[in-house]
Amino acid sequence: MASIKTISKILIIIPAYNEAGCIEKVVDNLEKNYPQYDYVVINDGSTDDTRKICARRGYNFMDLPVNTGLSGAIKSGMRYANYYGYDYVLQLDGDGQHDPKYIEDMITEMERTGCDIVIGSRFKTKRKPVNSRMIGSQLLTYAIMITTGGKYIGDVTSGMRLFNKRMIKRFGYDINYSPEPDTLAYLLNCGVKIEEVQVEMHERIAGTSYLDFKNSIWYMMKMFFSIFIFQWVRKREKGDKK
Repeated sequence: MASIKTISKILIIIPAYNEAGCIEKVVDNLEKNYPQYDYVVINDGSTDDTRKICARRGYNFMDLPVNTGLSGAIKSGMRYANYYGYDYVLQLDGDGQHDPKYIEDMITEMERTGCDIVIGSRFKTKRKPVNSRMIGSQLLTYAIMITTGGKYIGDVTSGMRLFNKRMIKRFGYDINYSPEPDTLAYLLNCGVKIEEVQVEMHERIAGTSYLDFKNSIWYMMKMFFSIFIFQWVRKREKGDKK
């Protein structure tokens, strides 16, 4: 029987904004240890040397002229994947936190369950640590449970996600779709099936997260508003649950 890797086309998309300190280690690891997977770096209008590094090293990359944010970078990658006919897209952060060794487990889970999205979860079989960031994550998990009839997603903020062909088209061309927890709630209420696979994540190789204390508070406010209020007025595609 043929393995998953020989019967499916998989593209890894790597959104990168000012990841000059990380991007070489991330891509070199893929090229050396996971050559069975195609990849594309989405340089999201970086102001550091991310683009120069990608060009100098001969990486496969798209160069967005301005910073569009994570949603815009993901949308660009999804359109690339759709154009070239990929069956799956794996979102892999450019900061070195996500380990590609779990990709095969995620694909196996998608094939086994027939789900639309698989999340690489730090908390599928492990408990969340007690700190301010994880408390915020847990609150978002509960918010999604409340608004989706009890559907549980343990790691709502994980950026390591596998998408099938249907989701590639939706995230690529529908304005309602962004890689955030509120979209997970919306998708669950649309009948989209989401599963999780336990993974381990590394510490960021270089740089800093944009979610400082002030931005984290604002982020949580936006997510709660969207989960509890805005998702109910978002347009649902034909055939989705009402």
